[in-house]
Amino acid sequence: MTAIDKYVHQQIPIAPLAVFRALFGFIMLVSIIRFAYRGWIQELYIDPDFFFKYCGFEWVQPLGRSGMYLIFALMGLSALAVMLGLFYRVAIVLFFTTFTYVELIDLTNYLNHYYFVSIVSFLLIFVPANRAFSLDVIRDRSLLRATVPAWTINIFKIQLGIVYCYAGLAKLNVDWLFRAMPLKIWLPAKSHLPVIGFLFNYKWTPFVFSWFGAIYDLFIVFFLLNRKTRIYAYGAVIIFHLLTLYLFQIGMFPYIMILSTLIFFPASFHQQVIDRFSKISPFSNLTIEQDFSSPPLEYPSYLNRKLLNGMLAVYLAFQLLFPFRYLLYPGQLFWTEQGYRFSWRVMLMEKAGYVVFHIHDPVTGKREQVRNYDYLTPNQEKMMSTQPDMILQFAHFLADEYHKKGFEKPVITAESYVTLNGRRSQPLIDPTINLVDVQQVSGRQDWLLPLNTGKN
Repeated sequence: MTAIDKYVHQQIPIAPLAVFRALFGFIMLVSIIRFAYRGWIQELYIDPDFFFKYCGFEWVQPLGRSGMYLIFALMGLSALAVMLGLFYRVAIVLFFTTFTYVELIDLTNYLNHYYFVSIVSFLLIFVPANRAFSLDVIRDRSLLRATVPAWTINIFKIQLGIVYCYAGLAKLNVDWLFRAMPLKIWLPAKSHLPVIGFLFNYKWTPFVFSWFGAIYDLFIVFFLLNRKTRIYAYGAVIIFHLLTLYLFQIGMFPYIMILSTLIFFPASFHQQVIDRFSKISPFSNLTIEQDFSSPPLEYPSYLNRKLLNGMLAVYLAFQLLFPFRYLLYPGQLFWTEQGYRFSWRVMLMEKAGYVVFHIHDPVTGKREQVRNYDYLTPNQEKMMSTQPDMILQFAHFLADEYHKKGFEKPVITAESYVTLNGRRSQPLIDPTINLVDVQQVSGRQDWLLPLNTGKN
């Protein structure tokens, strides 16, 4: 076998995959309960009158109050079933479908770790993560397997490596490394915190945090892969993510990464986790070692090695190349945000601003200034005000709304000022352009004004 064949097809212990599945289901269940408890189902998916859409997914709509609560109930039950390994294949498909559906309802709510959860749940559909340490095996012991093909575990290591390394590469920019932005804005506001708060009064602190963050993201995976440095690297993972959780409001992402990176530990570690848990759980009569002579998991007849290699290569090529699509667009990435999402750019900018829409009908002579809050929630208005594609979407929505109000041919212009990473506020949208005539952000760009990096 070649090195690649071993990395893909060699039979290795299933324990890391089984524990990863259980931990993923657990943290997702906790996240959903937390989401519902905080009232975010109502606030984010029921209260708004307008929802910003992802390109190509304009057809995704919320299901109303009862429908959305039903969706989250199904999502929570499926996460529980994934954790327990009960009717696993149905459960993980249901979780992926419901979670991704909710994620696509409103672009306003985009987060990198939502995208990560969708990817992981998608990958879990295709791996035999219920063949050990699961209620499915207790129901049908013939499902039990001691080993699985190596790719079913390594694919998650690679995905985590992409997330970390690309987050590190994204930090290799002037603002992050040499201006310590946006940490120079954020950290002084935390100087009231006990124990470490005094550090944030020093000018050098944001630079230390910026450089450490870049180095951490770029190299942590390589230290996790190395047996000699793994335990120290995992300690750094815990400290890093708990510190970011302490300093910033970033939800469940730190917990997700702390638990996910356990997959880098050897099978013996995960077997110990299973053994200890089995003593106090329904799994007490099941250990993987008892069936270590069980036959290896076979691929379906239609899926030979070459086909599987090709599918994995296509998937990895997409994950490696898609974050670089921003190179296809003109303008400064942080300013236009074209290609910014789905590229593992985490906490890289502080962007704030406002936008005022003006409506004019040259046929009737009517003029009006839009009150954004008549249509948007405060969070939607805040997010829209600095993101060009959302500004454009809202302008097209306003054109339809004002047409219903008697504006025969509404012309919509925008007065928009934005500040990026501590720079002076600058105009984002050309106020002379009729946004109704601009069809898509990836098309013509003369409606966006360039960022003047000299204004600090």
